[in-house]
Amino acid sequence: MPRSSSLIARVAGAAAGVVLAAATALVAALPAQAASLTQVTGFGSNPGNLAMYAYRPDGLPAGAPAVVLLHGCVQNASTYVANSGWQKYADQWKFTLIAPQQPSGNNANSCFNWFETGDTARGQGEALSIKQMVDYAKSTYGTDGARVYVSGLSAGGAMSAAMLAAYPDVFAAGSIIAGIPYRCATSMVNAFSCMNPGVDKTPAQWGDLVRGAYAGYSGKRPRVAIWHGTSDTTVATANAAESRDQWTNVLGVSTTPTSTSTLPAGTSLEVYGSDQVRLYRVSGMGHGTPVDPGSGADQCGTAGAYFLDTICSTYRDAVFFGLGGGGASPSPTPTATASPTPTASPTSTPTSAPVCVTASNYAHVVAGRAYQSGGYAYALGSGQRMGLYNTFYTSTLKQTGPAYWVIGC
Repeated sequence: MPRSSSLIARVAGAAAGVVLAAATALVAALPAQAASLTQVTGFGSNPGNLAMYAYRPDGLPAGAPAVVLLHGCVQNASTYVANSGWQKYADQWKFTLIAPQQPSGNNANSCFNWFETGDTARGQGEALSIKQMVDYAKSTYGTDGARVYVSGLSAGGAMSAAMLAAYPDVFAAGSIIAGIPYRCATSMVNAFSCMNPGVDKTPAQWGDLVRGAYAGYSGKRPRVAIWHGTSDTTVATANAAESRDQWTNVLGVSTTPTSTSTLPAGTSLEVYGSDQVRLYRVSGMGHGTPVDPGSGADQCGTAGAYFLDTICSTYRDAVFFGLGGGGASPSPTPTATASPTPTASPTSTPTSAPVCVTASNYAHVVAGRAYQSGGYAYALGSGQRMGLYNTFYTSTLKQTGPAYWVIGC
């Protein structure tokens, strides 16, 4: 596809749907073990001319899930895998990471071309290259095709939306961080207005753009988590609501949240439908991936340029995807009517003393310490039944290991 270097430079220079990360702040340290991020060649025809990298933890079982990670501009695969915290949970919960990388030959600032129709359409360009990486993982690694997920930041977040739209038959769920609704822009020329101040469409108009990405598709649609900082001036915060409107319409649920809750670091969570769509708003956060460095079960990442020390979005997304505890735990499903706003108690960093948290069963589920099934809450890891899943039934949980909680303290 023809590309204009000068226009691409303008888009990146004006923060066009992108994350500009300083190279000196990018850390690519991997743990001292045999597993490492490795480049993969020969994964397909690769019409988008992307590089493929993969991380497969030691002891990865057959049929493990996979998460596709899409970096921002002036970033690369190793930067995003290392700083976002995804490697920690891949090691703990045993799933593969697939990290596409955009070369500067495609885009002057290594941004995924989320604003090019030929790169965001099913069966074309960069979108097809990413899908071929997933196909390679399924055929070569034995990845479970029913448990493939995607997450990305800024330009990568916009491309994450494109993958969910173009390939709903490939991805079970996805995460859009500081991103933009699918097909807001159709060229570099109108990328600016999509980023800031944003474009206002009705939910049905946004939904039609997604439905048009795979005309005639009637199968199950992926669940979607949306993250945005309330002080993001690169990609305007209006995009969070527009993305919410797009995906609630596609999934056939109301734009009125079924529940809201308060999480650490001034983060609010709005849940739509039966947990088909989540919208996280991080108070005071600018443009970047929310991380929370530390050794706690719900802490992750390395703070730096465009990796902002607030809350570990990766932990929340991994639990939302159903990856916690090896992917066996169901995701939480809020009640069908709006609930009182509970406050989910943050999980403390483990020390020599056990971590104990007392909260409503609803708050435990929202915080990822428990899951819901059949109207009851169950402790994550142990599976112990805690009682009714609501805001009135209170339980005390003790953490005895990574993603492992038991009743009592």
